[in-house]
Amino acid sequence: MTQTAQKNGQADVLVRVEGLKKYFSIRRGWRRQQVGAVQAVDGLDFEIRRGETLGLVGESGCGKSTTGRLLLQLLRPSAGRVIMDNRELTSLSAEELRASRRHMQMIFQDPYASLNPRMTIGEIVEEPLRVHGVEAGPATRAKRVQELLERVGLNPHHTQRYPHEFSGGQRQRIGIARALATNPNFIVADEPISALDVSIQAQVINLLDDLKQELGLTYLFIAHDLAMVRYLSDRVAVMYLGRIVELGERDEVFERPYHPYTQGLLSAIPIPDPIKEAKRQRIILQGDVPNPANPPQGCRFHPRCPYATDICQTEEPVFRNLGTEAQPHHVACHHAEVVADGVKVI
Repeated sequence: MTQTAQKNGQADVLVRVEGLKKYFSIRRGWRRQQVGAVQAVDGLDFEIRRGETLGLVGESGCGKSTTGRLLLQLLRPSAGRVIMDNRELTSLSAEELRASRRHMQMIFQDPYASLNPRMTIGEIVEEPLRVHGVEAGPATRAKRVQELLERVGLNPHHTQRYPHEFSGGQRQRIGIARALATNPNFIVADEPISALDVSIQAQVINLLDDLKQELGLTYLFIAHDLAMVRYLSDRVAVMYLGRIVELGERDEVFERPYHPYTQGLLSAIPIPDPIKEAKRQRIILQGDVPNPANPPQGCRFHPRCPYATDICQTEEPVFRNLGTEAQPHHVACHHAEVVADGVKVI
């Protein structure tokens, strides 16, 4: 059963995801016969409102990056729909999709691998302008490139330099400038700070926040760093083994988590107060993440959950709203109320 999408008539929805799935085939033998499938993304329903940042968090391998690529159609889904600005991207032809891509861009995780080392940064930032015909004429494009570099905090006169002449933080700024070149409405930021030094991470996060305010951007912000997610995001979605298990307003999720997996993630955030840090009870999740090619029946988290009962092993929990209509807080857990109150049911 897929999760129920939020219905909020007052929100201006930019991106709507319905029943999104992505299975990767497992093939073996000399005939490369399919013997199974990795369920990387398995039935996602959610919305991203215009002008907001939706933070997507979860362990490595849970399907976060795959979700981001599916939204931009860099990967074609196995099932489901992605609707952006009332246009279904999953039904577009390759040519139609190419024309639509100027309105949606991506900031990649690795600032070293995502830039062509044989191109100057001027050519890198100019490329989307040429591909999508945003600016006519070399002189106009060159001026636009300089404006973009200056906007992200780089010297606009360094257009003839190559990526290897810049630091990791500067390379990520180049990637951000490239993403902004076509004036997109929607940007997927796939762990844009994870490969950077801690001292540089805050600068990049502040830059993304400033650009959002100035340009009215909408982000899907994928990250491991929950402190950064809380700082930048308006809403937070928690993903586990291909599915979203909790989704709500940022402060609601951080202050009253309903899912035991969310509680475990939040427990890993250090508190900058040694007295409080020493007194708080840490939640250590037991066991390993199950194989996505053979996920557990019922609730996928039940093998690691301290609240699990018989129903968790046999019935998949409904993705239900425990908040209000004005401020929904969805969770997929049979025992969400007692989890939030910290009372074990076994």
